[in-house]
Amino acid sequence: MSIAKLAPSAEALVATLAPHRRAGARVVFTNGCFDLLHPGHVRYLAAARALGDVLVVGLNDDASVRRLKGPGRPILHAEERAEVLGALAAVDHVVLFGDDTPLSLIVALAPDVLVKGADWALGDIVGRAEVEAAGGRVARIVVVPGVSTTELLRRIRAAVDAV
Repeated sequence: MSIAKLAPSAEALVATLAPHRRAGARVVFTNGCFDLLHPGHVRYLAAARALGDVLVVGLNDDASVRRLKGPGRPILHAEERAEVLGALAAVDHVVLFGDDTPLSLIVALAPDVLVKGADWALGDIVGRAEVEAAGGRVARIVVVPGVSTTELLRRIRAAVDAV
């Protein structure tokens, strides 16, 4: 069921979104690694979905996660992470990308709303200029403090060391 939300490519997703756009739906885009889904992710994605009609999540592929987070990551492979994300009611589509940033994906999808966490400075948000130039907007969502995959892994390691 949920794996069906994984688009085979950015091009296929553009075609899938076309009827929504013709109907006047607002497409919201966010991206990330989403390794070990946690309540912070769930709240963030629900808030992102509330900003429009269709939520697309750009998901870093395994190689890009390793480049960004280090050799021990991701914990879950891309298809597993996509399946978990796809199981969330807030998420309409998931699409993998292999670059270090989602810029080419943002340009291809031309979302109406680009969403990042409030921990990102507005000037550092990749795709901001392109989305705003096309008439879209950027929204920053407050993240749950102290809740991250890195923090979860630290807590797991501490628990294992305590045994």
